Amino acid sequence: MRPFWRSFWASLLAYFVLAIFTIIILNILIFTVSNVFNEKNNLTVRDNTILEVSLDFEINERSGIKSTNNIENPIKKTYGLHQVKKAILEAKNDDNIKGILLNVSEVNMGLSSLDDLRSSFVQFKETGKFIIAYSENYSMGGFYLCSAADDIYLYPQGMVDFRGLGSELMFFKNALDRFEVDVQVIKGNGNIYKGAVEPFTREAMSTENRTQIKKLLLDIWRNMTHNIKDSRNISLEKLNEIADSLYSYNSKGCLSHELIDGVIYEDQIDSVIKKKMNISNDKKLNYLKFKNYLNSKTSTKNKNGNIAIIYATGDIISGKSTENSMGSKTIVEAINKSKDDSSIKGIVIRVNSPGGSALASDVIWRSIELAKKSKPVVVSMGDVAASGGYYISCGADRIFAEENTVTGSIGVFGIIPNIGRMLKSKVGITTDRVETNQHSALTMFKSLDKKELSIFQKGVNEIYDNFISRVAHGRDGLKKSDVHEIAKGRIWSGKEAMDLELVDEIGNLNSAIEYVANKINIKKNEIKLIELPKKENDKLLELLSEIEFNSSSKNDINEYLKQIRISLKSNWINNDKIDNFQMFMPFDFKIQ
Repeated sequence: MRPFWRSFWASLLAYFVLAIFTIIILNILIFTVSNVFNEKNNLTVRDNTILEVSLDFEINERSGIKSTNNIENPIKKTYGLHQVKKAILEAKNDDNIKGILLNVSEVNMGLSSLDDLRSSFVQFKETGKFIIAYSENYSMGGFYLCSAADDIYLYPQGMVDFRGLGSELMFFKNALDRFEVDVQVIKGNGNIYKGAVEPFTREAMSTENRTQIKKLLLDIWRNMTHNIKDSRNISLEKLNEIADSLYSYNSKGCLSHELIDGVIYEDQIDSVIKKKMNISNDKKLNYLKFKNYLNSKTSTKNKNGNIAIIYATGDIISGKSTENSMGSKTIVEAINKSKDDSSIKGIVIRVNSPGGSALASDVIWRSIELAKKSKPVVVSMGDVAASGGYYISCGADRIFAEENTVTGSIGVFGIIPNIGRMLKSKVGITTDRVETNQHSALTMFKSLDKKELSIFQKGVNEIYDNFISRVAHGRDGLKKSDVHEIAKGRIWSGKEAMDLELVDEIGNLNSAIEYVANKINIKKNEIKLIELPKKENDKLLELLSEIEFNSSSKNDINEYLKQIRISLKSNWINNDKIDNFQMFMPFDFKIQ
């Protein structure tokens, strides 16, 4: 019996020590989190403060927590564009904040998000406060954002990457031919602009695809250069000359062509700002990091609200949403919750999606149709609301888009690969089959026969016909034939889409919210927003993401965080089936 009791007491002691250790770690977490949030909530903005904006964090459509593959930092906090803009506008009305130092060299944002954020800086200056921009180098997107500043400064050996906009696509046809992989592509009737399938069938862009991409880039460039012209007082002709001639490859060229206002070293910024504020050179400036200010202005999300914002972002799939995709089941549940909740009077659906599953898109469309019967449903388009992203938008009571929103792409396609020939030639693998009926085994190891191909083509045509019917139904004044003429898979900028009556108004998320508030007779100061779909596990992860541990405790704590991340991530994995028919935009690009 002695060995048993010896093992028993040893095990009990081990469990006791483990429990004590766990309690100590939890207390460290609670104490650290408490300190972080006390500092966050008690942030004091001193007089004559300069807000230092570097945008050294990820900006998405919605604030939240994102898992990473970095063991040192397994989770990180991301910030919603709406939240970032709100903080900038609060700084505009904060008497203790006198100006902004904008230190942004490059950005990684969608086109309309970049434009929307830039407009916030323009509004900031309306009260007479200043913005000074400084960087060692400016990318195209970074310079466009910083062009809203009163003065732009550059490091002496720096440059501005001001060369215009370009888009380069990669084509796989020759590689597929070399590996003997056959790809059968099926497009809807007349979908000549549906360029998403071209990498598999061509060696270069078709005339139609080249035309639509060139038109879109010109529209975006025109909008960007007009805004730069207004801020920098440089003519459109001169801006295009600078881009064509590569004058901005060094700081001397940037200065002589007035893209910047001065060439200075970083240690000289203080003197520039002090001169701007008319204070003596020996006086110390009060800098406040924008991220700290942003965190202090983060309001607790309303448990109840009178306007629901439903974030429909990412590729469209069937089932539940994942970290980068919107699932039809998840979005429909959010729409139904908003429809059935009597405290919610109006719905804004924020769409930022290049499309995806045709079936899942139709499921979401149907839920919006039902919700419209009981309360107003408005769509706010983000960077992209194309193909399936436009499908789920077209039935809304009103559609808002930004000038640079990429939308349209009303079309359908299917791709059926055949790797049978490749397996036989390159690896020596062959397949054989037994079927009860003529078409029982449709696999990726043989090409479709004429009958099968005709059935798939018929299915794609029916989905496309259904798509343009949905658009005609949702867009009063457009006939089905009208929709087909402006559809055919072609992409449009938000401005063009408004001219074509695919959207109703140029505006951002705030514009859509204010429109709904007006429809339901709610004053601006009475708006209470509730964000859907609800994000699970956010509370704990948000607390943990705020912590900046010291080196002595970081490794131990991060091991705990890693286990939490792995546990949570396992709940996010979906084994969703890929639908046969897809509605995707032909490409995706961002301004860097």
